[in-house]
Amino acid sequence: MIRDAFNNNSLSHPPIWFMRQAGRYLPEYLKVREHAGSFLDLCYNPEFATIVTMQPIDKFDFDAAILFSDILVVPDALGMQVSFVKGEGPKLVPLTGLKDIEALNLTDFHQQIDKVYQAVASIRKALPNDKDLIGFCGAPWTLLTYMLGGVGSVDQKIARLFSYNEPELMDRLLDLLSNVLADYLFMQAKNGAQVLKIFDSWAGNLADDEFDRLVVQPTHYLVKKLKAKLKAEGLDEVKILAFPRGAGEKYPYYAKNVDIDGLAFDTSVGLEWIRDHIDADICLQGNLDPLLLVAGGERLDTRVNHICDVMAGRKFIFNLGHGIIPETPQAHVHQVIQTIRNR
Repeated sequence: MIRDAFNNNSLSHPPIWFMRQAGRYLPEYLKVREHAGSFLDLCYNPEFATIVTMQPIDKFDFDAAILFSDILVVPDALGMQVSFVKGEGPKLVPLTGLKDIEALNLTDFHQQIDKVYQAVASIRKALPNDKDLIGFCGAPWTLLTYMLGGVGSVDQKIARLFSYNEPELMDRLLDLLSNVLADYLFMQAKNGAQVLKIFDSWAGNLADDEFDRLVVQPTHYLVKKLKAKLKAEGLDEVKILAFPRGAGEKYPYYAKNVDIDGLAFDTSVGLEWIRDHIDADICLQGNLDPLLLVAGGERLDTRVNHICDVMAGRKFIFNLGHGIIPETPQAHVHQVIQTIRNR
């Protein structure tokens, strides 16, 4: 189980799981997806979500399963119009001002998203005891890039301009989402998730002051509230992992100012640098290039061994620098796992 790595820096080999380990590179996933209806229908179907979450566990024997869902179930449950367009990605009817913000449905949020909690409970029941279950959410800033922009974007221009032009409304939205997400993650833990991951996928394009305001401060508040709720419920052993993708030189600042147990990092930072600049109490997770996983061969073995060598003696979980991509050969996934476990 991956929780061992949060508490031990002398494991014989690091535990392994991959972001997006359940997905389009698996033919069995595609079959379930075909029968589910829309992508959101799949996310909100506890039976199907359990099946696809378990597929990579059964096939590759990863050390953890991650709930099959999407970060955008949160704005959907808040009453926004969310759809996933084939070949184009997610689309939302964006928030434009105070009237739209006040129309967000906080009252029925947990009722609307209850199928996700049911899926968590179902997956935990299906998983072997030696496998951890990871629950997750999108961070406030990343969710707002979609909620304000309507689509994903390279530079998050609309949300960034909104932050500059409407600072009070942005603060209100950040506070609203921090509270909603703390409750959302808590409910995942209450239903059986043992690790909770916060994805801040669009943290990388912000100036230092905006990174602090839009990424660090709301996530710190979210984690503080979440930990208080977990402690009150006797769930202190649940670990909190965060991934401010693209943070670069700001990773250490994030780690110092958000009370997390683990920090995932992407492929843009040096292994030795991040090892030496993040407090040893924080478990690191990363950072194999997903494209190298597609390429395979001796270079894959060499890089996997190098990552493990650099992180030896460190609290560490082996993962990718971002999500596994559809073109990935399954044989290369087996190759990585065998290389690590045979060391």
